[in-house]
Amino acid sequence: MLWNRKGLHGDAPKEVINWKLWYGVFVFGLMGAARGLDEGLIGTSAKQPSFIKLFGLRDPSLSKFEQAQLLGNIASMVQMGSILGALIAFYLTDKIGRLWATRQLCALWVLGITIFLCASTNGSLAMVYVGRFIAGVGIGQTTVVAPTYLAEIAPRTVRGLAVCMFSGSVYLGIMLAYFASWGSRMHISSSTNLQWIIPNLMHIYFASIICGLSFFAKESPRWLIKVGRHEQAAKSLSNLRNLDQDHWFVLSEIMDINDQLDREREATHGTTWFGPVRELFTIKTNRYRLMLSVFSQLLSQWSGASSITIYAADYFAMMGTTGDNEALYATAIFGVVKFVSAIICAFFLIDYIGRKRSLMTGITLQFLSMLYMALFLVIDKGVAEGNEDQTPSQKRAAMGAIVMIYVSGFGWALGWNSIQYLINSEIYPLRLRALGGSFAMTFHFVNQYGNSKAVPSMFIGMTTGGTMFFFSTITAIGLVWAWFFLPELANKSLEAVDAVFALPWYQIGRRGKELTQNIGSINTIVSQEKEKMEMQEDVREVNDASRRG
Repeated sequence: MLWNRKGLHGDAPKEVINWKLWYGVFVFGLMGAARGLDEGLIGTSAKQPSFIKLFGLRDPSLSKFEQAQLLGNIASMVQMGSILGALIAFYLTDKIGRLWATRQLCALWVLGITIFLCASTNGSLAMVYVGRFIAGVGIGQTTVVAPTYLAEIAPRTVRGLAVCMFSGSVYLGIMLAYFASWGSRMHISSSTNLQWIIPNLMHIYFASIICGLSFFAKESPRWLIKVGRHEQAAKSLSNLRNLDQDHWFVLSEIMDINDQLDREREATHGTTWFGPVRELFTIKTNRYRLMLSVFSQLLSQWSGASSITIYAADYFAMMGTTGDNEALYATAIFGVVKFVSAIICAFFLIDYIGRKRSLMTGITLQFLSMLYMALFLVIDKGVAEGNEDQTPSQKRAAMGAIVMIYVSGFGWALGWNSIQYLINSEIYPLRLRALGGSFAMTFHFVNQYGNSKAVPSMFIGMTTGGTMFFFSTITAIGLVWAWFFLPELANKSLEAVDAVFALPWYQIGRRGKELTQNIGSINTIVSQEKEKMEMQEDVREVNDASRRG
């Protein structure tokens, strides 16, 4: 198999990779489409004449800066709501479980989008802001609930693949959103608000599908053990692994989870409800984890890729794509590139070559493409300003800049977009997993809000070329950070990850995998002992056959 020498199941029984597992991965992975739909739809909706007219995006009484601020406010309101959503997600996820947290976030998502769409009747910006904020509270929770669940149910050999189904679905949502907006622009009259309402109905479709499918999914065994529902946890894990409850693999995995949880409880015995928060910030190993969370979000969000996703049509126009229809079509193809890239990363790279090499390869591609676009916009200023009088060499350079947008999308999907969810779902111990993920995604949306709000104004104040140079610099810093600080956690159980963070801080990123490769969890030890027993049994059978012969 491509993922490792022993196949998808590694040292585990082959039954652990089964349709019940993939069903859970599908349901929770599909939640990534929530973010993708919003990022893909709001920027393209803002290019529709009916949307522009209704909400006054090109009101001549407003200055260019005021128009940019208005667009930024509309686009970033979901990110503002997502900050609150990510902030409360750890409490809800741990309090009511992964399944019911999913159902309530879907209800908020639908409610918010419904209010937003109702603004089409009167052009109320207040309804737009309120609706998108409420939808954001639901969408923000998906980035905590889904990666946490996926990391907890997946065997270690396919954990990267499982969590990357979430990040891959982000681009499924983006791709569908781009094509829906392009199709509505082509086939629905600009005199009706249906031109942007129909594409935005996909929010409601996806939320309803995810909520309905969740009733047939199994709750996370790790969460069930954490809240003391051990019998139900055993049944859930047995179902997910497609093995009997008394099978050695199921028993050893339950022992593994209990062992880590017991150690965590012993270390925090007697603490108050505020204990986990204090533990997250005061224990040295957790501070390193927090550093990874903060910088993975800071460097990824300010690398520029998120702004290209939201304002893709504007970027294509800057690089010389003329006409709104052409820009929307180029944007739709951009969505396909990102979706295919994310799938390639999930299936063939993240568990095969590892998290670190995938990230560094993606960042390198992103840096080179951003740098090319920055140089192009500085040298050929007429393109961004709408001047179509270009020489043949300038036209070829402009085509190269358009290609670089696609390359940057491939690099982002291969690198930061996969890692920013995966790393935060697997670095924290069980007691702190939801809290740590919530902190990381709150910081994620704070930065995304600032980014989506600032970019339209940055194009005016810093110029388009200056903005791209800024993104290039941040991307280069991210490459250095990943090389030195990011540990390789591929093929390690969630409970065995602790050994990496017990190392001195300067060794975690550079030598963490090497120094802990022989340190396994109870699950690994039991598996190794089982292999020895099977080999000894084979030897005895051969000896018996020889004696009989």
